Amino acid sequence: MPASLSDIPLTRIDGTPARLADHGGKVLLIVNVASKCGLTPQYEGLQKLYAQKQAQGLEILGFPANNFGAQEPGTEAEISTFCSTNYGVTFPLFQKISVAGEDRHPLYDALVAACPHAEGAETMRARLSGYGVKPASDTDVLWNFEKFVIGRDGKVIARFSPDVTADDPRLIKVLDDALAD
Repeated sequence: MPASLSDIPLTRIDGTPARLADHGGKVLLIVNVASKCGLTPQYEGLQKLYAQKQAQGLEILGFPANNFGAQEPGTEAEISTFCSTNYGVTFPLFQKISVAGEDRHPLYDALVAACPHAEGAETMRARLSGYGVKPASDTDVLWNFEKFVIGRDGKVIARFSPDVTADDPRLIKVLDDALAD
């Protein structure tokens, strides 16, 4: 069992072993991503945010997941090519993981435990309900593109609903405050 969130074993999309500790001292925006989702165009905003704030210490970490509507069916190579070709993604991507359900990755177990509720979730939950989608619990990741913010100290400081975009003032304020620390 890893001692902390930063020590949970991860694997980059190219197969390289990794941990959040590799980004120590930076502000992390962790996003579960998917290539065939109505929210997939968020990659563009995430890449723009990364370009604007990387020099200040922001790292965006993308975790492909196929939990919602089978919207990330591709292989790691296909996902990587899709992201770079269609959205010019340069922020780190990781191998596909599960972010919900009984096979949820330990990273997402820890993230959800640290911050059980996403800001803006009520609106997204109502939208999903209209499609007959109901999360297994009130704390589960709702859909693709949910966002967790981890401060420079390695602690989870915020969680945002999937429909909170990279340019949303609520997210920007949390990131700017964390980057100022």
